[in-house]
Amino acid sequence: MEYRYVPEGVCSFEMIFEIDNGIIKKLQIIGGCPGNTVGVSRLVENRKIDDVIKMLKGIPCGEKPTSCPDQVARALEEYKEKMHQ
Repeated sequence: MEYRYVPEGVCSFEMIFEIDNGIIKKLQIIGGCPGNTVGVSRLVENRKIDDVIKMLKGIPCGEKPTSCPDQVARALEEYKEKMHQ
């Protein structure tokens, strides 16, 4: 299933997830620092949603209280919430 998320407070402007049975099959982060966003995308592929949330939630970016990795975690939390309604 494709899930799209618009991050807040970071340089990236869209995150596109492919999720199957609670596993992130693919993540594309549009915008942001290319090396970091591609790296984060590759690191989360084929991992369980809950594992990724635990790994990335709360990571800041410099003085910002959030980051692209933190926004990935928030997107996945939102996905879980929407899928259980």
